[in-house]
Amino acid sequence: MSQEQSQITVLLRAWKSGDPAALDRLTPLIYNEMRRIARNHIRRERVDNTLQTTALAHEAFVRLVRGDREGWQDRAHFFAVCAHVMRGILVDAARARRAAKRGGAEGVNQAARVNLDEIADLRSDRSGEFVALDEALNELAELDERKARVVELRFFGGLSVEETAEVLGISPQSVMRDWKLARAWLLAQLRGGG
Repeated sequence: MSQEQSQITVLLRAWKSGDPAALDRLTPLIYNEMRRIARNHIRRERVDNTLQTTALAHEAFVRLVRGDREGWQDRAHFFAVCAHVMRGILVDAARARRAAKRGGAEGVNQAARVNLDEIADLRSDRSGEFVALDEALNELAELDERKARVVELRFFGGLSVEETAEVLGISPQSVMRDWKLARAWLLAQLRGGG
């Protein structure tokens, strides 16, 4: 672990313990990583998406600062929570776009049938597919929470196999196995094969 990663962990723990000055020292250290995660999310969004990288990073930061800090054990856990928060912001935005497109109503609960690899490039008006992915991921979490977390951390959070393994406390081989199985399951769900 690098010195900066260690420092982030120390400051997160100090902030969690109630040291308000720790947040001031922590913010510049986490800002670039939060923007990287946001940039990964935005890259998967529509071309005409009005949500910008900085806005997504800032909204996530505000929610994280206001939220519960109890689950943050270290840097990796913090960024895992960050990825989850950003996923929620983007799914809410996709639902709002979908509702606006349908005149304010979400419409009938229709499962979008798409290739999972196409989801990685959400550059057109595919907010319904993004919402379908989120719904399928929630279903997967009911069946196998760990596999759903692997997808969330890798796809939405941009964490490496090693970082995902660290967050979940499992081996990198288990991460890869879960990643492959979860992708296959999600692809079947999104194609309507259940």
